[in-house]
Amino acid sequence: MSEDSRLKNLGINIKVARLRRCVSQEKLAEMVGISRNSVSLIETGKLHPTILKVVDIAKSLDIEIGQLLENLG
Repeated sequence: MSEDSRLKNLGINIKVARLRRCVSQEKLAEMVGISRNSVSLIETGKLHPTILKVVDIAKSLDIEIGQLLENLG
């Protein structure tokens, strides 16, 4: 699986988790300390988040980081 595919899948996992918890991009951005635009770019696989940001996102959504890393090959 290519790096681009992995980033897209990570973004999809983040978006699905966010929507399941009824959290807006703006609210998630506020909780994580990034811009709403950054959340959008991460969810579309266009921005490469650091592992620390992925941890922050998982904590903010109250899920295990492994859930965000599923299907990354």
